[in-house]
Amino acid sequence: MIAAIRIRGTVNVRHDITETMDKLRLQKPNHLALIREEKNLRKMVEKAKDYITFGEINEEILAALLEKRGYVEGGKKVTAEYLKEHKTDFSKLAKDLIAEKTALKTIGIIPVFRLHPPRKGHKRGGIKKAFTVGGALGYRAAEINSLIKSMM
Repeated sequence: MIAAIRIRGTVNVRHDITETMDKLRLQKPNHLALIREEKNLRKMVEKAKDYITFGEINEEILAALLEKRGYVEGGKKVTAEYLKEHKTDFSKLAKDLIAEKTALKTIGIIPVFRLHPPRKGHKRGGIKKAFTVGGALGYRAAEINSLIKSMM
């Protein structure tokens, strides 16, 4: 499971990249979307790499993300009682999502997570450079987990 976060804004973005980010459900900065590891979705993420950051999310961070930032359709927060009705809990749901055995939509959870900007800012070179050269954009592997933790 890939976690993708939109870093840059919406002004002066090419139309085809805007459409790609809409399909990935990343319409606003600091929004996070969970994306299945499929070839066509991976190509879409690669196309938008100059505006987003992405990497593999682990189970603990995903469970914490669901608990803190998860919302049910209708605008209410995801609670343990709500998940009990669907015969699951936060850690089991996170494990099933990473294994791609279930989807957020089947349980009724909104698939986009609205996050804060990172505490103490985007470290290193800012939001205009790639992660490999000291910035915040592009592929960052497991480092995405520390970024998500600072944005929750």
